[in-house]
Amino acid sequence: MLSRRRFLGNSTALLGATMSGVSRAEPVLSARAAGYRLPEESDRHLRTFMQWPVNRKVHRDGLFLQQLQASIAKVANAIADFEPVVMLMAKPHQAKARKRLSAKVEIWDIPTDDLWCRDSGPTFVIDGKGGLAVTQLNFNGWGNKQVHSNDGQITQRVAERLGLKIFDNGLVGEAGGVEQDGAGTLIAHESSWVIANRNRKPRAAVEALLCEALGAKSVIWAPGIKGADITDYHIDALARFVKPGVVVIQMPEQIDPSDPWSKSAFETHDILKAARDARGQPLELITLPEPQKPRVKTADFVASYVNYYVCNGAVISAD
Repeated sequence: MLSRRRFLGNSTALLGATMSGVSRAEPVLSARAAGYRLPEESDRHLRTFMQWPVNRKVHRDGLFLQQLQASIAKVANAIADFEPVVMLMAKPHQAKARKRLSAKVEIWDIPTDDLWCRDSGPTFVIDGKGGLAVTQLNFNGWGNKQVHSNDGQITQRVAERLGLKIFDNGLVGEAGGVEQDGAGTLIAHESSWVIANRNRKPRAAVEALLCEALGAKSVIWAPGIKGADITDYHIDALARFVKPGVVVIQMPEQIDPSDPWSKSAFETHDILKAARDARGQPLELITLPEPQKPRVKTADFVASYVNYYVCNGAVISAD
């Protein structure tokens, strides 16, 4: 069966860098203790990083892989009209990829497996004083569900090329599994973090590591769903911060007791509705309807309007 993550909206191939490099790659522990934080994703970027999918163990159907590469190129070319784009890939793939990519898209010789740069790429943190660093989330193929010999090294390799400091407290996970408002509040599904295939720790310990890694103050948790898809239900397919205090969430019209995704969406909605952010303020929830005609019918396919990407002056979303 084709994986839920494999078909998730194209915009998850993206991750923005906000400023220029400041120091060499030297793993240290706490971004928060050093005064760094993860900004809200829609803050202005210096560039967008993307990954070129190539691994045939991941994408066994060659025709599908070609179609996937065409889609990734289309997204990259669209973003390149608004901000610089760096596409990561090994040298043997560059000549062929160059024919699909706009001249505005820069190619870096950093090997990849798959396309999910929001998950396996570097997570950039800032200190508000012009400093930029990288938090290492130790991507392990969504709990060793997928090969990741190259993708697991992308954060380190990008940081080394940029000469950036690396914060690494041992936390394992993916940036797509947590949403941030840039002002101290995170939201996440426990299923993506408090799980043996990533972190064999109680929730309180994982929360402390998340806040330390991302420069946050608190996490609003919802249970999520373990094991039903490759991501263990990333929050970025359901709910996203628009700005501090405001969350957009995609909801079915009514709960379907026989559908675990429906039940989980309503559960997360109610938790967020009752929650307070790091400032002690309630969240405003903006509800979007689910797509009526998803292009894939498999049970683990996510048709998500909220899995978008905001670049400098545009919103990129799968159709």
